[in-house]
Amino acid sequence: MEKENEIRGGIQNEIIEGRNAVMEALRAGRAIDKLYICKGEVDKTLGHIASTARDKGIVVVECDRRKLDFMSQTHAHQGVIGLAAVRDYCTVEDLFAIAEERGEPPFLIVCDEISDGHNLGAIIRSAECAGAHGVIIPKRRSAGLTAVVDKASAGAAEHMAVARVPNIPAALKELKERGLWVYGTAADGQSDLWHTDFSGPLALVIGSEGDGMGRLVRESCDFIVSLPMKGKVSSLNASAAAAITMYEILRQRSRD
Repeated sequence: MEKENEIRGGIQNEIIEGRNAVMEALRAGRAIDKLYICKGEVDKTLGHIASTARDKGIVVVECDRRKLDFMSQTHAHQGVIGLAAVRDYCTVEDLFAIAEERGEPPFLIVCDEISDGHNLGAIIRSAECAGAHGVIIPKRRSAGLTAVVDKASAGAAEHMAVARVPNIPAALKELKERGLWVYGTAADGQSDLWHTDFSGPLALVIGSEGDGMGRLVRESCDFIVSLPMKGKVSSLNASAAAAITMYEILRQRSRD
């Protein structure tokens, strides 16, 4: 029930329902985070909406009608609901341009399947405060730039550049080819946070809430960093660990 309430709270004032409304939003270039379409429908109009959305790089999710009924506020969704994004996504190239404009070595945050909108919002807030140049998230299995994320970020999502990519390991490969060192965070990291050199261009990877970084993502990291733990609990919340690590990076950059 708690999860259902969170979902329902997350869709307030940010959904677009019905075939005409969704189609017009797509034509107008409205930022849409995800499009939900009723599974098993063979209607040509829904097929056209889905193909138009995919052409625009929007994630299309097929789901049963009960989920659409639950999400719907008008109870007239006609088999399609669009989840609006609070702003447009950037490209990875845009993030490098921001760093160049500031005259600073790139400092990027990469979120590996952070599915909780409150966690993603908190990470974006910390990233903005710590001077990061952008955040990278995957298109699937991740929270997006929804109203829940915007609220949890305390408005930082309006200022922080967020890029969405199809594949995180491929994105990390691109970052490394462009000269960035990639640091991952994990409890069993070989490098202690306080004794890790964060100078130079870098990307910090934050793993998912439950499983941490995926295997391929972890293998893409140059360094795995652990946070000192003195209490009985073995790990921190993803957004808390991210904030601590980001501020150590900021501390080291501030003394240069």
